[in-house]
Amino acid sequence: MTLQELYEKIGGDYEKGIAVLRMEKLMDKHIRKFPTSGVVDRLIAAGKTMDPTELFESAHAVKGVCANLGLMGLFNAASAVTEEFRPSNERKLSDEEVKEKIDQIEALYKHTVDGINEYAAE
Repeated sequence: MTLQELYEKIGGDYEKGIAVLRMEKLMDKHIRKFPTSGVVDRLIAAGKTMDPTELFESAHAVKGVCANLGLMGLFNAASAVTEEFRPSNERKLSDEEVKEKIDQIEALYKHTVDGINEYAAE
């Protein structure tokens, strides 16, 4: 599987990732590190405690990493949580709705990691 095929499989945007990282070698290096980075795990843990500061900070971190890698599904899902808990914003979602968003992020993350692991095993 090529890196572009991986991105197709996981619903990523190869062009956005390459625009940021500039070289496929760097993109390959960072996409392989993504499953062990812990950034999404931190957001999932924050969803269990519903700590507003931790939810904002961890969602913001996921958003940044995913933007750089071109993982736009995860980027968009994390953006929604980021804006929900941005200190200057008024909350619009219930805790249950936030937990549903975190569940969606977890499912997207699992799909992404499964694809990356398959790619890395080849």
